[in-house]
Amino acid sequence: MVRNPSLRWPVEIPEHLAGSEVLGVGRRAKYLLLEFQSGTLIIHLGMSGSLRLTEEGADYRTHDHVVISLSSGRSLRLNDPRRFGCVLFQPGDASEHKLLRNLGVEPLGNEFSGAVLHAAARGRRVVVKNLLMDGRVVVGVGNIYASEALFRAGIRPAVAARRIPGHAYDRLAQTVREVLAYAVNRGGTTLRDFLDPDGQPGYFAQELAVYGRTGAPCRDCGTPIKSLVLGGRSTFYCPKCQRSQGFRRIS
Repeated sequence: MVRNPSLRWPVEIPEHLAGSEVLGVGRRAKYLLLEFQSGTLIIHLGMSGSLRLTEEGADYRTHDHVVISLSSGRSLRLNDPRRFGCVLFQPGDASEHKLLRNLGVEPLGNEFSGAVLHAAARGRRVVVKNLLMDGRVVVGVGNIYASEALFRAGIRPAVAARRIPGHAYDRLAQTVREVLAYAVNRGGTTLRDFLDPDGQPGYFAQELAVYGRTGAPCRDCGTPIKSLVLGGRSTFYCPKCQRSQGFRRIS
């Protein structure tokens, strides 16, 4: 049941899916995939959405926009206060959908490496932080995790990506994996209204090294954390731990 079709794009749930079996549940980047014989429902939670199992007939919450009734007697409900999420249908191969076809590698997958980043940087006039956040290169490395990974790798975020040597990218790929894996273990990063499936906030925010800590002492060396804006996003770094020696900054 679609209670409000006006999300980021109009909700797409074909009538022929009624009574169909869910053959698999997957993920690509920030998209959740419900696989059926005829195609795939592609779901995005937007900035503050949630997807929860409830008992069929339970009272609707404000912003419960899409309800998928299950044979188990429960329902899957998309709650999206800001309506930035989406529910779209792709017949056949989900990877052919326009939202998925040009996505980069998964950062925790076997394909991700320093070589991937190094190759993507060649010939491009982009700073390393923006390269790291480019979903056509690698998916799922958001603003917070890019800042934290660059800190661990000792690379300033405004360094020209094409000037960084291969061995430094090897280290950066490693720190991206470390930061993401640790954040997942800590339940994510709650800055506003995120809750995990058990209703608990993420605790990684309490351990951030640089993000949102402008003027605070670096946890490693005590130097005040600095900030700047890159690509319209606030960026944080330690001027001592993240040296740009041997690299050229793009102004």
